[in-house]
Order: sequence, then structure tokens, then C-alpha cells
Amino acid sequence: MRIHCLQHVPFEAPEEIAVWAGNRGHVLTTTLMYEAQALPSIDEFDMLVIMGGPMGVNDEEMIPWLKGEKAFIDAAIRSRKLTLGICLGAQLIAEQIGGEVYKNKWNEIGWFPVRLSGDANTSTFFRAFPEQFVPFHWHGDTFSLPAGAKRLAFSLGCANQCFEYEDYVAGLQFHLEVNDPSIRKIIGNCAEQLKREEYVQTQSEMVNQLEKVKASNELMFTLLDAMEDKFLSRS
Repeated sequence: MRIHCLQHVPFEAPEEIAVWAGNRGHVLTTTLMYEAQALPSIDEFDMLVIMGGPMGVNDEEMIPWLKGEKAFIDAAIRSRKLTLGICLGAQLIAEQIGGEVYKNKWNEIGWFPVRLSGDANTSTFFRAFPEQFVPFHWHGDTFSLPAGAKRLAFSLGCANQCFEYEDYVAGLQFHLEVNDPSIRKIIGNCAEQLKREEYVQTQSEMVNQLEKVKASNELMFTLLDAMEDKFLSRS
């Protein structure tokens, strides 16, 4: 399987997604959006992964390449490419399929529990997830669910944590792909957001959480395995 990744900043890379792809023998290529690299043609990949970043979906005036990225994501979805969005990536997908992205009531930064909705039982990609798990979060925006999308998870700090669109698109507000070094990179680059709030942890609460990282990575692999199965069923 040919996987293509859209990366928005140097410090939010595919991380454990790249590890999974290498272990499975898949080819992973990346467009560094922040370097204005050229996007591939739609027929050059089988699955699209859209990473997170500190910018917002509506920051097109400050970040001109966002407009082209949105058109690219729209084209991939219309071509029924397997598509996975993480944090900003999920918000970009939600907007392209008819949702609205806006400021959430709370910033959610750190390790906070997420609970599955009843629709997860019939999900293409999330049926094997536990009813509750504790992923890493770093977001202040959220999205409304567009028509045709299922809300699959929620938390106390954010109502829409995860969605699935038809049977080939998934969006996560949270990060399952992170490891301890990547969490430290995000903290180092976004430390100004660590203000005392209801759902914002301190740096010491976020790092060295190796058991939480391991559990999250296992769920990331479970999700990617399910997406791989979907690809193989099409072949």
C-alpha cells in the first residue's frame, strides 16, 4: 500500500504511523506543507494521512498553502481514497465534507480519557477499540459533524473526538501516533499554550507517560490494521 502524509510543521511528524508502515512493508511518502513542497497526483497513493499542527483551518490568509491543501483533501475524498486525519487533519477533513470548524469551549492538552459512542460498535475501523481509553490531546478547536459522518467518541472536554465518514475516512481529534520524544517536541514548540485551565495538564504530567504511550500506539496500529484490511478488500 502506498501511503502519503501531509505534514504541517516539523514537530508533528507521522512518528509511530511510519513505524507501522515500515513493519508492514508499505511505502510512506510525505509532503512537507510548511516548505511549500509540491503535492502528488491523486493516483500516486492509496491512503492519505493528514497530520496535526498549531495553525487553524481558517488561517488561509496567513498560510496560503492551506487553500491548495484543502482542494487536495477534497479530491482525495471524492476519489474514495482511504483517508486518516489527526487533530488539525481531522478538522480539515470535517470541513471538506460539510462540517464547521470552530473554537471549542475548552483547550484540551494532555492525557485525558475518551469514551466510545454506541455507533463505534458498527464502525469499519473502531470496532476493536476499548470502550474507554486515554490518548494524548493538544487542541483548542473542534468541529461539527457533517451529514454522513458518525460520531464515534467523546470526552468531558470535547464532544466530538472521533468520526468516521462512510467506510473509508476517519478523523481523530487526539493523537495515538505520538511517543515521548514527539510529545516533548510539541511542548517545546507550543509551550505558550500551557495555561492553567480545566483540561490543560502541566509539562510534568505529559512526559514520561510510557504506559499511556504504549497503549495509544497499540490502538494506532489497531486502527491502521483495519484501514489496511479495507484496502485489501478493495484489491
